[in-house]
Order: sequence, then structure tokens, then C-alpha cells
Amino acid sequence: MVDELRLDSLDGVGPVTTKKLTDAGVHNIMDLVVRGPVDIAEVTGMDKETAEKIVTKARHTLMEQGLIGKDFVTATEIYKRRQDIGKITTATQCLDQLLDGGVETQALTEVYGEFGSGKTQFCHTLCVTVQKPKEEGGLGGGVLYVDSENTFRPERIVSIAKAKGLDPEKVLDNIIVARAYNSAHQTLILEEAGSIIEKHGIKLLIADSAVGLFRSEYLGRGTLSERQQRLNRFMHLLVRTAETYNCAAIATNQVMASPDVFFGDPTKPIGGNVVAHTSTYRIYFKKSGKKRIARMVDSPHHPEEEVIFTVTEGGVADPEDETKKKKKAEEE
Repeated sequence: MVDELRLDSLDGVGPVTTKKLTDAGVHNIMDLVVRGPVDIAEVTGMDKETAEKIVTKARHTLMEQGLIGKDFVTATEIYKRRQDIGKITTATQCLDQLLDGGVETQALTEVYGEFGSGKTQFCHTLCVTVQKPKEEGGLGGGVLYVDSENTFRPERIVSIAKAKGLDPEKVLDNIIVARAYNSAHQTLILEEAGSIIEKHGIKLLIADSAVGLFRSEYLGRGTLSERQQRLNRFMHLLVRTAETYNCAAIATNQVMASPDVFFGDPTKPIGGNVVAHTSTYRIYFKKSGKKRIARMVDSPHHPEEEVIFTVTEGGVADPEDETKKKKKAEEE
């Protein structure tokens, strides 16, 4: 299969073109499909028509091998294919109910909320649960964690792994952390993620936070257009990577207070329509005392509902679990 995905296995891609593509961080046919013709033309210097032809050939090759879906299919085929989509359990009844079984592969799940609402704790928990076998709600795969806010904590992974009955050392070994220092670096990490995903069997991509660096670098209305264009490219790259490599993608997002809202919740996610339209599922996390509220804001098929969860030593948890633990501790 690896030989079949080599760049030089495509008709019309010789040694010179292969070197151009490899130098630009495109290592196999899947990378061609993920990056797209416009990006390929930009990074290699080749004209758009040539890039389009190469990417089209790559797409047809992947379709023939059954690695991506065909251009025209019946709704029945799509329905059957969706039955095989993987889901990562959150190890909580409430959040699994909200997500109809867990976080989906081949889709982008955006989680937004104010600081301390549990976004990073949610990501840390999924870093552990994705490594569980399929019969226990995991995918038996690794994690690529793009950390743009320096919030990843291995100590937290250890405590969650112990609570879930997993070996902390093995769990840590299966998490690849990439620290992003600026928005261009964050995009570059994702562009070169293909080889890492294949080598380490990555089943979960996390961008925490996806928008933070773009927000801090592009200040004022004058830079808004450029920021949205670059952010749009990053978000689409995240979606295409998840779809092509059959893994789940999670993007955490920051919020701002909207001054024109007089009634209701003034909290709005950053990134505007660019982020909203790219996300497959959109969930809002909100603090409510010691508990947290998760609301499904946007989804192609989930109902809009709210659930209550808590953050514990073992990651995100059902509120009932916390009550049971307290009673047990009192009894002991």
C-alpha cells in the first residue's frame, strides 16, 4: 500500500516534480489531495492547470483503492459507509449522549467557551479514551496534539490514564505534541502531518486552540481580511486531513463578549463565519458553579440540547459520578 501511495506512481509525475513536491512537504498521494491544487501550485511554483491535473489523478487513484469515496454515490451507500465511521467515547454518559456515541472520525468538532470552561480538559480526556480498544469505545490509535497556548500537561494525562485503568507510560508514548509558536508555524505543522499520522497510527487530531495565534497576530480591522483568509485555509486543511486519513479532529476556540447583546448570553466564538461554516459539529461549553454545561449549537443531524458534566481528577465526568464518590468517601 505504501508503494501505491508514492508520488512517482502517478502518471506524469517524474523525478523533478517528485523532488519539488517532497521539498514542499508533500510526501505521498494523500498529501496531494489534502493540500489541494491551489496550495500545491503555490508551494511548488508550478502552474495551476498542472497542479489540478496531478491532484485529480491523485484523487482518482485513492478512489480506485477505496481510500476515499467516489464522486457520485447513492444515499444508501453513504448511509452504509456512515455505519462504519469510528466514534471516540468521552467516558461520560452525558457527553456521549450529546455527541450520539462520541466524537466522530472524518469530521471536525469545534468546542468553544470562556477560560476554565473545560475545553482543554475535554481534549486531555479524549487523548486517553481514543487509545482504548474499539470494544471499549476507543479507536486503538494515537493522538497528534497541536498546542498553540502551551496548555498541554502530561501530568494530567497520567492522572486520567490511571483513573481509566490504562498504563500512563504507554498512553504518553502514543501522544505526539507539536508546539506552535505562530500562526504560520501552526499551519505548517498541519501541512506536514501526513507522514506523522501514518507512522504513528494517529486517530485523533487536536488543535488547542485553533484560533488563538491568528487572533493575537492580526490586530485591528485592517488585518481582518488577511486573518480570515489564513484562518480559513487552516480550518479547511484540518477538515481535509481528518477526512482523508480517517481520523477525528477537534478544534478548541476562544470567545469574546458581544456588547450589542442586552438579553441572554453575550458570549460569541472567535473566527466568525469562517470557523462556523467549516466545523461539522459545534459545541458550547459554559461554567455553572462547579459544574459545566455543554450545548450542541450546530450539527447536521444532532438535536440542539444541553447536558451537564463536571471536571474531575479522571477528566470530564458525569455529575452523578461525583456525587457517588462523595457519598462513598463519607461512608468510608
